Amino acid sequence: MTINTKREGSQVTLSIEGRVDTNTSPQLQSKILEAFRSAKDVVLDFQKVPYISSAGLRALLIGQKTAASKRASMVLINVSPGVMQVLETVGFADILTIR
Repeated sequence: MTINTKREGSQVTLSIEGRVDTNTSPQLQSKILEAFRSAKDVVLDFQKVPYISSAGLRALLIGQKTAASKRASMVLINVSPGVMQVLETVGFADILTIR
């Protein structure tokens, strides 16, 4: 998995490419938390993410809780149908902002 970071004012966009699983979710979690150190709004571009595991879901949940505690926002964009189905199945579509 690779993550490219783009900063624009108070927003950081993380473009993620590859599977988000047990091996790669610590990297995603670290990048999300790092982004919140300098940004009020974090956008996760999931266009090139074909798969997410429960470990990846945990990283997203930690990101969402961090956003809430800082009165910031975390938004997922370009979520593939397969990943969206996982998010809906586990109820994350209700607690995450997905556009």
